[in-house]
Amino acid sequence: MEQKLVEGDYVPDGAGGLAVVSGGEGALARALFRLTARRGGLPFLPELGSRLYQLGRERASARQALAAQYVAEALREEREVRVQSVKLTEREGTGLLIVCLEWRGEEMTVQVEV
Repeated sequence: MEQKLVEGDYVPDGAGGLAVVSGGEGALARALFRLTARRGGLPFLPELGSRLYQLGRERASARQALAAQYVAEALREEREVRVQSVKLTEREGTGLLIVCLEWRGEEMTVQVEV
């Protein structure tokens, strides 16, 4: 079970605690956390997170391939989650990454601003 996050904030359960999720929703929450956390940002877990924050430093022609590489790298420890596709859409100074995943035959989609 994972703590439920909405826009980076934990969700209260109404009884003084925090809401939790499990199953596919838990796998999706873990994937989203791994994709949005900066790799190397936690000193005791240096391999946790992604390097997606570095995409803006790279040549535009290389970003799509690097985005796919960074997603695979970040989700490597999620053994039951498979990356189906990674699509990077760039706008003025920002981008939207759409990651299609599969967990136990269930398709899921994660969107991350980069």
